Amino acid sequence: MPEYQSLSTQELLDLERQLQKEYAAWQAKGLQLDMSRGKPSTEQLDLSMGMMDIFSSQHPMKTDSGVDIRNYGQLEGIWEARELFSKVIGVAPEEMIVCGNSSLIVMYDTVARAMLHGVPGGRKPWGRYEKIKFLCPVPGYDRHFSICEYFDIDMIPIPMKSDGPDMDLIEALVSKDETIKGIWCVPKYSNPQGITYSDAVVRRFANLKPAAPDFRIFWDNAYVIHHLYDDQQDHLLDLFTELKKNGKESMLYMFASTSKISFAGAGVSFLASSLENMVAITKQLSVQTIGPDKINQLRHVLYFQNVENIYEHMRKHAAILRPKFQVVQETLERELGDAGIGRWNNPRGGYFICFEALEGCAKRIVSLCKEAGVVMTSAGATHPYGRDPQDSVIRIAPSFPPVEELRQAAELFSLCVKLASVEKLLAQRAAEEKTPA
Repeated sequence: MPEYQSLSTQELLDLERQLQKEYAAWQAKGLQLDMSRGKPSTEQLDLSMGMMDIFSSQHPMKTDSGVDIRNYGQLEGIWEARELFSKVIGVAPEEMIVCGNSSLIVMYDTVARAMLHGVPGGRKPWGRYEKIKFLCPVPGYDRHFSICEYFDIDMIPIPMKSDGPDMDLIEALVSKDETIKGIWCVPKYSNPQGITYSDAVVRRFANLKPAAPDFRIFWDNAYVIHHLYDDQQDHLLDLFTELKKNGKESMLYMFASTSKISFAGAGVSFLASSLENMVAITKQLSVQTIGPDKINQLRHVLYFQNVENIYEHMRKHAAILRPKFQVVQETLERELGDAGIGRWNNPRGGYFICFEALEGCAKRIVSLCKEAGVVMTSAGATHPYGRDPQDSVIRIAPSFPPVEELRQAAELFSLCVKLASVEKLLAQRAAEEKTPA
């Protein structure tokens, strides 16, 4: 396949006509496929169904420490859950709270709490500033951006590099501006690029010297054990340990959940931070709630029992996910590999493939896909305010569709990339011809 940019204008016109015919044939199939969100498939959710058999009406509804899980109390979560899942995210049980089913709720609450009451070390609540700002590595997770937008927090895009966000820019910004209060990070198998922050990047985070004494790193470790390959796992340096070396552990809020381990709608979530932060958080929780769902927490503990069983469980998830990633990657390579009209990542874990089209093509590609029956994540969702300046990044979510449907979706997506790219190149040629020498 020749590079599209090397084709003559007539060759591009001929190719456009051919692609339009192929596209019309796909439209006639009446497909209804969804690659819009990183949802676990039914097959993945079935892996945890044994958890539903843990309890019966005769089961003693108490923890080993004697807590009646049907009653009020245990704001920080039952000890057994804190002990088990602290091993997954690498903190002490005292340094984490086990919450409800969604880490997104915990992240939202953490920002809301800071807006209303501030955080330890701060001069006043964030909401009492005329304006505050968050740093947002891009491409990034749209729901992080939605939280900031909801609270009217200005977002500053930070470009991602191959080993993590641009630390030169981060260090320069936070050291001078007290209104920069936080940064969103997905440090392992990032959403959507699948990048794991290097040791050097993590150490630079640990050595940040922000102008704001209440600056916080929102460390969304959503994919901490979500590997696709047993023998090619990324390693993430423990930021909490590195911060402790500098006496800065209160700068970190770490989040995770079992949403893509057990049940997406009925897992448990975690918030880890310093003991100083834990005191402030539990004080607020004592007003907000009389206790979490301890029945669900104990159900998870009794089902998994130990961290080794959790790792084995994740290998089963990987066995389901791996062929799906491979079919998308193989299709992209076959259809687009030499065309010079896009590039994509081959992640070792996480839930997404990040595709970068020619500048100005992402919205058109997503629109073409939708018109032919494949729903993608909205173009621009990977950037604050839904605005991708280059209009080039598209997030592909292979997890939910069955393999055969995914193969069709990947083939149609590739066709849409070709068609949108040819349209773009022809428009450029036409503009060049009109421009006087």
